[in-house]
Amino acid sequence: MAFDTQRLQFAGHSGATLAARLDLPNGPLRAYALFAHCFTCSKDLAAARRIAAELAREGIAVLRFDFTGLGSSEGEFASTNFSSNVADLLSAADYLRHHYQAPSLLIGHSLGGAAVLAVAKDIPEVRAVATIGAPADVGHVLKNFGTSLEQIERSGAAEVDLAGRKFLVKRQFVEDARAQRLKDAVARLKKPLLILHAPLDQTVGIENATEIFLAAKHPKSFVSLDNADHLLTNSEDAAFSGRIISGWLTRYLATDAPQGTAPIEHVRVMETGEGAFQNAVQAGSHRLFADEPESVGGLDSGPSPYDFLSIALGACTSMTLRLYADHKKLTLGRIGVDVSHAKIHAKDCEECAESERSSGARIDRFERVIFVDGEVSDELRDKIAEIAGKCPVHRTLEAVAKIKTVVNSESRVTER
Repeated sequence: MAFDTQRLQFAGHSGATLAARLDLPNGPLRAYALFAHCFTCSKDLAAARRIAAELAREGIAVLRFDFTGLGSSEGEFASTNFSSNVADLLSAADYLRHHYQAPSLLIGHSLGGAAVLAVAKDIPEVRAVATIGAPADVGHVLKNFGTSLEQIERSGAAEVDLAGRKFLVKRQFVEDARAQRLKDAVARLKKPLLILHAPLDQTVGIENATEIFLAAKHPKSFVSLDNADHLLTNSEDAAFSGRIISGWLTRYLATDAPQGTAPIEHVRVMETGEGAFQNAVQAGSHRLFADEPESVGGLDSGPSPYDFLSIALGACTSMTLRLYADHKKLTLGRIGVDVSHAKIHAKDCEECAESERSSGARIDRFERVIFVDGEVSDELRDKIAEIAGKCPVHRTLEAVAKIKTVVNSESRVTER
């Protein structure tokens, strides 16, 4: 779950109730995105959740839903086809338009990627489209039917085994898939397009990405997903895809004013629901994750709390030194700071006073290594160490800080 997640329902193309989740960022909301899942998948696929989390981190709300007859949605899968999926996407866009805001971004995974390419022209508010492992031809999905395809064409329907699950598929599905002219739709897209595809994708070959890219007009971009599989089962592959999409989309949302409140003046940290420790961090208008390493049960999706302390010390040190150099008109090369943290016994602390070393307690120790490009004289080296000690964060860490804690009870509903 990414940040605040709302459970929603809306009517699909046939009137069947479709189950959806709307992942909302904590803080200013920049835009809405609509996510179309892969063939016979659902909105709750791990990759879809992770991609939505990365987009929400950048202030983009994501609506992901189950197509008619799949997941938690009503309706019969056997009565659906590619055209009905496109119609469901239009229903989802209408729902967003009437209850929130029309989607600025369409994201589609596998056959969902083909669907967003086909529907983009019919949603005027869409500014950009991103596909992940999408086929260049809708008929490509028929390859998954194996020998059942002949039975469907001969008898009008057959059960097809897809990823270990049985689905009843009718002839109308096959005919509809073959009738689609996806590359024509891509050529008429007239919207920025981002294509993500894995070279080793065994389900939808990389040649599909090439065909889509060649059919599309500029602006268009391609990003390789390297060793990822088709379903992005490795969480890091899904997270990478989300980060690439959100970073790319920023170019096309630059003129949008964030909705809701202005950037907060303090730091807000809130659990995302992903993993045991992952938290969303908002500092002003900036968003990032805090987490723990995998070795202690985290997802390793962001710095740990002590990493953030080390970041604060390192950044403050570098900034303080640069201010000093500019003020004194010193020619100082690029500054870098390495910071490490450890808990040690006071008796092993060389920097501690004798009274502290004899206490027998364990203390927090930050080791800071400052390096500067170019030559540095001994005199300047000593001055750098002296000025580093005047860094405000350095002083805060060495002082005894006071922390006031207030516990509030808010009627925040994260799922409904």
